[in-house]
Amino acid sequence: MEKMYLVPGIVGCIFIVISMVFSGSMASGDRMRANFATETTEHRDERHKITINSLYMALPNIIVAVLFYYLN
Repeated sequence: MEKMYLVPGIVGCIFIVISMVFSGSMASGDRMRANFATETTEHRDERHKITINSLYMALPNIIVAVLFYYLN
């Protein structure tokens, strides 16, 4: 019970990493330019939706982890 903040913290970090991977922020400039030039609008919209949804799932988990950490 003392480390109850670890579970939502880990889940939140996993969703943040998923969001970073799908947003393309971890790629170099050349790779980002190549991806942008070759992907379709539908694929870009889908990738953007996955990024936003994973951030929406990460934020409550991070908030709960911070609350558990300070209230424990």
